[in-house]
Amino acid sequence: MSVELTAADLGAPLGARATVVEFSSAFCAPCRATRLVVERAVATTQDVAFVDLDVARHLELGERLGIDSTPTVLVLDATGAVRRRATGTPTLAQVRAAIAVAGG
Repeated sequence: MSVELTAADLGAPLGARATVVEFSSAFCAPCRATRLVVERAVATTQDVAFVDLDVARHLELGERLGIDSTPTVLVLDATGAVRRRATGTPTLAQVRAAIAVAGG
């Protein structure tokens, strides 16, 4: 089953090339580390957006997507289709590779 997210789902515009979505929680140390890695990858890649969602504030979306731990990172293509999903803190290389696959 493919999943597509919209700007309305995320509360932010999709990137023209790709969008990286992090589901985080307030007291999650790995979430802070993940945010730094993703922000660095996005800052060095054109037309890629980053959206950080607190899972407690986005319960319905988290349930719809089966988010059961934080951090969970989704990489969407330009249409909002989920192309990659991972839990835990990724490396910079992993985020860049996922963006490259999603962004075509």
